[in-house]
Amino acid sequence: MEKESRPSWDNPMQFILACVSYAVGLGNVWRFPYLCQMHGGGGFMIPYLVMLVLEGIPLFCMELAIGQKMRLGSIGAWSAISPYLGGVGMASVVTSLYLCLYYNVINAWSFWYLFHSFQAVLPWSQCPVNTNRTAFVEECEVASPTQYFFFRQTLNISPSIQQSGGVHVGQALCLLLAWIIVYLFIVRGVKSTGKVVYFTATFPYLVLLVYLIRGVTLHGALNGVKYMFTPKLEQLANPQTWINAATQIFFSLGLGFGSLIAFSSYNHHNNDFEKQAIAVSLINSGTSIFASVVTFSIYGFKATYNYENCLERMKLLLINTFDLAEESIHKQNISFWISELNQTHPDQFGLISSRVEHCSLEQELDTAVEGTGLAFIVYSEAITNMPAAQLWSVLYFFMLLLLGMGSMLGNVMAIITPLRDFKPLARSFSNETLNGLVCAFCLLLGIGFTTPAGNYWFTMFNEYGATFSLLFIVLIEVFTVSYIYGLKRFEKDVEDMLGRRPGWYWKVMWAAVSPLLLISLFIFYIINYIQGGVPTYQAWDKEKGRLVVTEYPVFGQAFIGVLLVSSVSCIPLAALYAFCTRHQREVPVRKGSARSRTSSV
Repeated sequence: MEKESRPSWDNPMQFILACVSYAVGLGNVWRFPYLCQMHGGGGFMIPYLVMLVLEGIPLFCMELAIGQKMRLGSIGAWSAISPYLGGVGMASVVTSLYLCLYYNVINAWSFWYLFHSFQAVLPWSQCPVNTNRTAFVEECEVASPTQYFFFRQTLNISPSIQQSGGVHVGQALCLLLAWIIVYLFIVRGVKSTGKVVYFTATFPYLVLLVYLIRGVTLHGALNGVKYMFTPKLEQLANPQTWINAATQIFFSLGLGFGSLIAFSSYNHHNNDFEKQAIAVSLINSGTSIFASVVTFSIYGFKATYNYENCLERMKLLLINTFDLAEESIHKQNISFWISELNQTHPDQFGLISSRVEHCSLEQELDTAVEGTGLAFIVYSEAITNMPAAQLWSVLYFFMLLLLGMGSMLGNVMAIITPLRDFKPLARSFSNETLNGLVCAFCLLLGIGFTTPAGNYWFTMFNEYGATFSLLFIVLIEVFTVSYIYGLKRFEKDVEDMLGRRPGWYWKVMWAAVSPLLLISLFIFYIINYIQGGVPTYQAWDKEKGRLVVTEYPVFGQAFIGVLLVSSVSCIPLAALYAFCTRHQREVPVRKGSARSRTSSV
C-alpha cells in the first residue's frame, strides 16, 4: 500500500524523456568527439558499439529493473535486497553529491557566456586594451582572445591551486541562478520534473540540427567530417581504444549514480523497462555520433581557417623578404617555394627561419581538445569566425545549458529520492522544503569553485570524484544481483513485472560478460593510477599564455585520497554497522531463551 501511494510518471514517455535528458549530456558533445579524434575517427565506432552491447545496455536495464521492482531510491532498494548492501546506495548518493557540486558550475559558465553573447562584438573575439589604453592586454596577446576570456575574465584563474582569493561575484551569481532553476525544475518532485523533460530532452536536438545544417555549409567543414569517418583501423589493436570506449559507454549512460534507480522507482509495476533501456541506450549513442558530426564540421571549418591563415602568413613573409612577384606564389606552391628559397638563398632564408611555420591541415585536425577546452574555447573561437556570430553563440550556449540542466535533474533526483524514502525526513519536511535544502547545501559548497583556484578543485572533483567509485559501485551491483540476490530470483522479478523472463542475452551479460569487463576496467584504473606517479593538474601560466603541467601539493594529494575513499568506504562501513546491529539484537534473544530454559528446569 505504501509503495503504491508513491508518485508516478504521468506516462511512459515522461520516463523515457527523463532518462534521455539525464543520459544525453555534455559528455556527448565534448568527450565523445575527442575520443573519436584520438582513436582513429570512424574506427572508434567499432569498439564503442561493441561495448554498448556488452556493457552499456545490460547494466542500464539492470538498474531500471531494480528501481521499478523495489519502488525505492538507491539506499532503500539495495537495503531491501540485503541489509548489508545499504552502503551501495549510500556510495551512489555521495558520488552524486560530488557530481552535483561541480557539474552545476559548468551551467554557471554557460550562463556567463550566454549573457555575454548579447553584445555587438563578442568579448572573446578580440583582446581588451590595457589600463593605459596604449596597447592590448599582454596576457591576451600571448595567449588568444578566447583563452583570455575563459581563463581570466570567466575564471579569474590563479597561477596554482595554493593561491586562492575572493569569490568571483559574477560567477557566484550565475551559480546561484543555475541552482534556482534546478530547484524550480524539481520543486514538486517527479510531477514537475516530468513536465520539464519535454523541453530539456528535445530542444538540444533542434539546436544540434540547426548547427548541423549551418556546420556542413561552412568553408572546410567537409574536411572535418571526412576526417571523422575515415577509419584508422590500426587503432583497433590498441588496448587503450577499447578501454576508453568501455569507459565512455559507462559514464555516458550514467550508471552507478543511483539516478536510474530513482527514475524507475516512479514507474508503474508492469512498465516495459526492457524496451525502454534499449531505446534510451541507442538514443544516447546515436546522439553522440550525431553531435560528433556537428563538432567535426566545426573542427573542419576552424582547422581550414587556421591552415589558410598560416599559408597566407607564409606567402606574405616570402614576398616581403625575397621581393617576389605576388602572382608567383599561391597557397598550393608555398611548400615548394620555402624549400627552393632555402636552397638558393640560405643566408637570407636563415634570417627568417624562426618565423617560418609548417602549415598542415592534417596537423590542425589532429589537435585533440576535450572538456571545457572544447566547449568554451575551441567552439567559441569557431563561432567568432561565423557570420551572425551572436546568433550562433546564443544558440550554442543555450543548448549547453539545457544539456547540463537535463543531467542535473537526474543528479539531484539521485540524492533527493533516497532522502524522501527515509521516513523521519519525509515526516519532518515537505517535498518543497527538502528539495530546497539539498539545493541550498550544494550551492554553498559549490561557491568554492568560483574562487581563483576553483577551476583546479573543479578538475580534481571531475577526475577523481566519480570514476573509481562508480566502477566499484556498479561491479558490486552486478555481482550482487547475479550471485547474492541470485540470477534465478531476479529472473522471477523481471517475469513478475514484464510477464516474460529475460532472454539468454541478458543472463549471459549479467552473469559473466559485464562483470568481467568491469573487473578489467577497475584493475586497469588502479594500475594506471599507481603508474601515473604523483597526480598532476594543468595550471595557467599568464606569462606563457598556456596551461602547464604541475604536481598537486601534499594537501591536494590528500584530498584526492579522500575523494577516492569517501564514497566506496560507505559500502563496508554500512555492512559492518548492519552486522553489529543485527548481532546486538540477537544477543538479548539468546539470553531470553536461556532464561526460559532455566526456569522450566
